[in-house]
Amino acid sequence: MRTDVAVKLKLFVAVLALAVARAALPAGPADYRIGAGDLVRVNVFGSPELTTEARVAQSGTITCPLVGAVSVLGKSTLEAEALLAQRYVEGGFLRQPQISVLVVDYQSQKVAVLGHVARPGQYALRASENVLDILAEAGGVIAQSAGDSATLVRADGSKLELDLDALFRGDPKHNVAVAGGDRLYVPRADQFYIYGQVQKPGVYRLERNMTVSRAISAGGGLTPRGTERRVTVKRRGSDGTEKEYSARAADTLEPDDVLFVKESLF
Repeated sequence: MRTDVAVKLKLFVAVLALAVARAALPAGPADYRIGAGDLVRVNVFGSPELTTEARVAQSGTITCPLVGAVSVLGKSTLEAEALLAQRYVEGGFLRQPQISVLVVDYQSQKVAVLGHVARPGQYALRASENVLDILAEAGGVIAQSAGDSATLVRADGSKLELDLDALFRGDPKHNVAVAGGDRLYVPRADQFYIYGQVQKPGVYRLERNMTVSRAISAGGGLTPRGTERRVTVKRRGSDGTEKEYSARAADTLEPDDVLFVKESLF
């Protein structure tokens, strides 16, 4: 009876030590699936000589002391812990192993973020993440040059168009989940050109449903000699030819339109 109590006490102490040790280490997400290239740390409590760090091979295995190669590909850290404990028990090496598995370097699942974001590059997934999460890791879109939409290219080659305006307004339909191998591309915004009697002639970002009046405001407003009643727009058609139109203040611009604000006649 005393022996059973002593065993139970030791087991309780071991479990408590496991909980304390895991709390002191950076926890990984429970739903993350281990993949090739990840670096994992295996802690065997009470047997420090068995503790190891191993890089997951392309075959999906890690090599651990005594038990050799163990396949952890596609498993969560909790599943890997249970599998390793089983291997140590079946091999007769440990009776009641207390094992923790932590991913210390995420390498297997990455998403590429390209285009007009603050920090383009590849970002490792540490959990189930969505478009907003990965954009935040990339520093967000560049407000002055990013377009109103983005393209998510899946690992299988399929494409999904995302409305960034709706995304930033909180529409969950556009905040889709991303997965390893996906590419998120934020293109340059469409532009328009404005010259003539405006304070700041030049090239500007074309906002959605932008009118001639708003375009003049973007250009710093009219000079004392300018007027909204004498504006022309040069626009290139689908056949490549450029035509000039008279424009009203409420007319909507198209990409690459060239506005010219003329002097008032009076």
